[in-house]
Parts: sequence; C-alpha cells; structure tokens
Amino acid sequence: MLERFTHFLLELGPWAILLVAFIDSAGIPMTVGLDVLVILFSARQPTLAPLWVALAVFGSTAGNLVLFHLARKGGQRYLKKEEAPAGYRRRFRQWFNRYGLVTVFIPALIPIPMPMKFFVICSGVLGIRTFYFLFTVVIARILRYSGEAALGVQMGEHSTSFIYDHRWEFIVAATMLGIVLYALVRVSERLRSGG
Repeated sequence: MLERFTHFLLELGPWAILLVAFIDSAGIPMTVGLDVLVILFSARQPTLAPLWVALAVFGSTAGNLVLFHLARKGGQRYLKKEEAPAGYRRRFRQWFNRYGLVTVFIPALIPIPMPMKFFVICSGVLGIRTFYFLFTVVIARILRYSGEAALGVQMGEHSTSFIYDHRWEFIVAATMLGIVLYALVRVSERLRSGG
C-alpha cells in the first residue's frame, strides 16, 4: 500500500512535493517523507532540482506557518498551562524566548526524525515574532532540501539509504550544532548586556 501511495505521489509530479510538504508541516503525519520525494525527483530530473527545492521549502514553510498560527490562536491547550506551576511556566517562557528558535532550526535542518512540531507550537503559543520564526524555518529548509537535492543528483535514488546509513552522524551533527548555537546565543546576550 505504501509503495502504491509513493507511486501515486510520483505520478503527481511537482504537486506531490508541495502537497506532502504542506500537509506534513501543518501537523498531519504522512507515510511518505518529503525528504525522500525531494531526493527521488532530483535523481530523476536533475535539471529541475532547484524547482523541487523551492516547492519543498514553500510547502513546508506554509504548513509550519499554519501550525504556528493555530498554536498562537488556541495554544493554551497544547501546553496545558493549568498543569504547570506558575514559576515553571515563567522559566520555560524565558528559556524559549532565548533558545526556542534554535530548537526550531535544528530539526528543520537535519533530515532525521526530530520533534519539530512541538517547538513550532511552542513558538506560536509563546509569541515568538512571525518574522523570526519564518526566517529560521526558511533558512533551515533551504539548506536541508538543497543538500538533499544535491545528494539526489550526485548519488541517485540510493541517497535515501545514505541518509539512513549515516543517521548517527546526523544526530551527532545536530547535537554539536545545538551546542554551538546555544553558545552563540549566550555570547550574544553577554555582549548586549555589556558583561
């Protein structure tokens, strides 16, 4: 069944990438990963790889923006504020205002399953500015899907197994990137406060 659905999506052409990107990023899980589609389309039509990247970035950004705004409108249910003590909520809000976009950037960038939707919802609920949120998602998605398209063009359809075979390297890279970005935020705060 999954194979038939994948074949159906491949028959849709560019619309498949746009559709899967939007639906998955809006919070509805898909059985076919967008990363796989970007790689397959890029492997089959290398000259159109920039188009596949643009569609993936556009669809994913639009879907994330929908989830972000839904969370902003009625996000109290997601975080269940009544279950957390007021001091904990305040500390979480302060922490997220400092480092929240880092937690959005890393899963948006790394092509392994990471809990991005939770952080998208938190961004909406906690009032992160839409521009900063969009900027973070767009940059991460451009880097991610461009890398996958390049991989598809260079290695063909075997690129999907390459990502799976190197998942631990991606996890280590995500951890290192998180540490570096955390340190940069701390240094930036100290410079701004004059300390």
